Amino acid sequence: MMSRPAKLKRVLSLMDATMINVGGILGSGIFMVPATVALYTLSSSLFFLVWIFGGIISLFGALSVAELGAAMPKAGGQYVYLNEAYGSVWGFLYGWSAISVINTASIAAVAVAFSEYCAFFISFNDFQIKLLAIFSIIALTVINLIDVKVGARFQNWFTFAKIFSIALIIILGFSLDGGSFENLTPFFSERPMSSLVGPLGLAMVAVLWTFDGWIFVSYVAGEIKEPDRNIPLSLIFCMLIVVSIYLSLNFVLVYALGFDRMVGSELVMSDAASVFLGGAGGTIISLVIIISLLGANNSFILSSARINFAMAQDKLFFKKAAVIHPKYDSPANALWMQCAWACLLTFTGTFDQLITYVIFASWVFYGMSAGAVIILRKKRPDIERPYKTPFYPWVPIIFVLFSIFLTINTIMEAPRDAAIGIFLILAGLPFYFYWKKNDQL
Repeated sequence: MMSRPAKLKRVLSLMDATMINVGGILGSGIFMVPATVALYTLSSSLFFLVWIFGGIISLFGALSVAELGAAMPKAGGQYVYLNEAYGSVWGFLYGWSAISVINTASIAAVAVAFSEYCAFFISFNDFQIKLLAIFSIIALTVINLIDVKVGARFQNWFTFAKIFSIALIIILGFSLDGGSFENLTPFFSERPMSSLVGPLGLAMVAVLWTFDGWIFVSYVAGEIKEPDRNIPLSLIFCMLIVVSIYLSLNFVLVYALGFDRMVGSELVMSDAASVFLGGAGGTIISLVIIISLLGANNSFILSSARINFAMAQDKLFFKKAAVIHPKYDSPANALWMQCAWACLLTFTGTFDQLITYVIFASWVFYGMSAGAVIILRKKRPDIERPYKTPFYPWVPIIFVLFSIFLTINTIMEAPRDAAIGIFLILAGLPFYFYWKKNDQL
């Protein structure tokens, strides 16, 4: 029997919050994207410049959201900020997009990727891969249902294991024979600058995808101890850790393979590990990726369910989603609703196409969240702000402008997908007006 709606308990420490974010970012992207970036840059200076710039842009987003998280430490993250700055309809459309596609389809995609890498060790057919993916979603949901602290503890273990494994690869890369500093050539691009604009834009989109997940901690803001201090610090620490890992790991990749081999590699991380570790390299990398994917999905599942929980508290989602389990103090119904939809997307195999349709929406809402910092400074000067975005207003302005650029670029490059994505987002409006009018189901 479930209890009546109540507040979630603040039990997450600074370490927990940081590991939720780091774990959410360190998924499969860093193991695949370097080859794509190498293809678009073909020089070490541009290659590392794109990664550094991607880290700076993501840090600007984190510094902006940190102000909102410290000022409004409630469950739901972006949903709460967009609600406050732009009105309930924008908060709802973000929540609708996250629940129906962005987060649940991402959970499905990561679960399937986890199963496919498990197939490296045990042969699975397509149906068995889907079943294992669904089982992993249910298992991680149960872990996070038992207690947010239990889920956070698992997240800490996953993330520490990821960081340790990647750090070991980096150390071995510099310690063992096989690589060469000559692989860092050419240092400067041999192509004219006019021909680099398009490729660099594509490289930047790929890099920013690997940084996605830095905002997860805002979803669980209502459960973080000393949120005015720990939310900003967790975001800043997270970005510093991830940028350091990405730059070091990419240096090892270029050192081991060089650009010619990176561009032609489908499994760039495995190929680099094979240079230093021989035939065992592929096996080791597959294990690291499996751990990374489990950790990323645990972070997704733990944090994302707080969005529909917050919406239900505001009477803009199913009433049952606002209920907290009387024994475990977790948003159990919100977790199960998220689990059911993610499993359905996994089973039907529709998640890949849905993500393609609405991927640009993530940057629309990211940009709006950074813009909310400026709007709320004017609209709600009365809100206590224990942390303020440094170099205001330039940090949020730069992030907003970059979000606009990415959104427009996506619409121009894939207008059909963008149009379908806009339709899927606006399809939430009838539900918004229904819940607004009828209180709740």
